[in-house]
Amino acid sequence: MVLVVNIGSSSVKLGLFAREGLASSSTGEPAWESRCDLPEDPAERVNAIRGLLADVPEPERVTAVGHRVVHGGDRYHEAVRITAAVKHDIERFASYAPIHNPLNLFGIEAAEAAFPRAVQVAVFDTAFHSTLPPEAAIYPGPYEWYERGIRRYGFHGISHQYCAMRAAELLQTDVTKLRLITCHLGSGCSLAAIEYGKSIDTTMGFTPLDGLMMGTRSGSIDPGIIFHLLRQGTYSVEELENVLNHSSGLLGVSGVSNDMRRVLHAAHHGNARAEMAIAAYVHRVRGQIGAMMAALGGFAALVFTGGVGENSPEIRARICDRLRSAGIEVDAERNESLHGDGEISASGRAWRVLVVRAREEWAVARETAAAECGKSPHSTNDLHN
Repeated sequence: MVLVVNIGSSSVKLGLFAREGLASSSTGEPAWESRCDLPEDPAERVNAIRGLLADVPEPERVTAVGHRVVHGGDRYHEAVRITAAVKHDIERFASYAPIHNPLNLFGIEAAEAAFPRAVQVAVFDTAFHSTLPPEAAIYPGPYEWYERGIRRYGFHGISHQYCAMRAAELLQTDVTKLRLITCHLGSGCSLAAIEYGKSIDTTMGFTPLDGLMMGTRSGSIDPGIIFHLLRQGTYSVEELENVLNHSSGLLGVSGVSNDMRRVLHAAHHGNARAEMAIAAYVHRVRGQIGAMMAALGGFAALVFTGGVGENSPEIRARICDRLRSAGIEVDAERNESLHGDGEISASGRAWRVLVVRAREEWAVARETAAAECGKSPHSTNDLHN
């Protein structure tokens, strides 16, 4: 059995997968799964992760544990077995992903203690975006920044890669013949431009703070705002980092919640700030879809995934509403009634609009099984094999 540990910014998910179910199906369900929202208190977060690991059934059958690790820098382009050196690198890259990598590392060490005989494998969110061309990866600062590894890495790569493969299945076309825009909209949000199976642009950059407006993260802002606030003495560096990561985005603008469902509810009941937050969120996603279209020079399908992307017909409709001139339109009935993976495009439109349920745990399990056997993880990435 392969156990997957997926620790995100707001939740931890575990999935237990039978090895035979990873070889042939992109929609196979885990034999067991569990999740919990992560509390704010760091000590309580640690206890929550340990508690979930202790609940795994038949632990003696677990031969491999796959960990979603958010930041692998420019060093890791595929899944690897975890060694002391790999753990050192994950810790070193924690300055790039301070919300995620420390928890990812704790999850690894907790799983090592809980499953001492199992192979531990790291599957990196940044790996899929290692194909970004230099013009998409470089920041327009001094070139020495680029030489020092200060560049755009991109995140949610596991999700974007799975969505591309699943979209290809739904469209009955090989992924190497498609140009896609994948929209991972959840607590964290990012888009990716995927050309013939490879990521060529994405909205997140050096850290997961960049890009779209998110649940509690600001996304891209004018860096001059940071200098202004620091000069005024309004915040220390640490306080400002905390504000941008934990008190911004939907929560910061709406004053209601980081949960889109609650913000929508408030907006429907006349809360003007909640409506402003939703409008800003939609505006930024829509604008970046345009940027991804330009990077691709056209595309075949727009794919929604993640907690918001999968479960909010209203947000999907609002995003697509002003994209009709670009050939993107959703069918209102399809959009409202869809459950699971499928198409929501209006008939006769140039581009297809799909919804794909996020399957990060399944994708991590598949790469973990390959790495455990000493194979290249990319030999299992094509879901048509």
